[in-house]
Amino acid sequence: MTISTAHASAAAGFGAMLCEWRKVRGASQLDLALNCGLSQRHLSFLESGRSRPSRGMVLHLASALDMPLGQQNAMLLSAGFAPVYKERGMDAPEMKPVDLALNHALRQQEPYPALVVDHAHYTVRANRPVGVLVAFLKAGTNALASGVPMNGIEILLNPDGFRPFVENWEEVALWLIRRLRAEAMLEVSGTLAADLLKRMLLLPDVTEIAQASRADHDLPPTLVVRFRKGDTRLALFSMIATMGTPLDVSLQNVRLELMFPADDATAKWFQQNCSPQ
Repeated sequence: MTISTAHASAAAGFGAMLCEWRKVRGASQLDLALNCGLSQRHLSFLESGRSRPSRGMVLHLASALDMPLGQQNAMLLSAGFAPVYKERGMDAPEMKPVDLALNHALRQQEPYPALVVDHAHYTVRANRPVGVLVAFLKAGTNALASGVPMNGIEILLNPDGFRPFVENWEEVALWLIRRLRAEAMLEVSGTLAADLLKRMLLLPDVTEIAQASRADHDLPPTLVVRFRKGDTRLALFSMIATMGTPLDVSLQNVRLELMFPADDATAKWFQQNCSPQ
């Protein structure tokens, strides 16, 4: 392959990726061109492969499309440039302040549960109250007893997870599937959110619940997950925090989920069972 042919191939790969992400974001060529200070003709040439972008132009367009950092790296590669954003492990020296901050947030949330989860909703780390809650609920759940790893959404929707203990399971399932659909719509096909959504829709009753309409006129201020096991009832809602202006691929995918009691009885249960020792 000659150099000119290689450049043309790279430009075509970049153009296809640019076009796909523009459509995912629901923007026309004119919209994106105006937002980026380009002519529609220039943008059209970039998408068709007739023009080859500079490294700065790739990053400019990727930023305008609010692409995840990992996908921005992929777009750079498709245009023939080296990736910009690293994906460090939490044990890297540069990550120590972030690692300490996450651990601090988990401790500060006690006696209430807190999790650090990745983009696919898998738990990366958790504080002690999470372990207490899991130990309380897991008896009789086949998936947990067998040690099969599950993510936070699946553990609530799967009959082998916590589903038998969720009193308002239909309400929870409806809103979790809506969240996954929203995440999938903001990504290209074949991504983690889309794959997780497909897997969840295969679980019993989930598709039927997901197709239901929510016609309530008096919705609560936030979704509360209501657990019941025996005579014990627990009600929790969550707040999700993300890293401010992450410049690392792994950090962009990290979410801190803080759980809070929705009633006095739940607060008392966690204070009695999970207070710092």
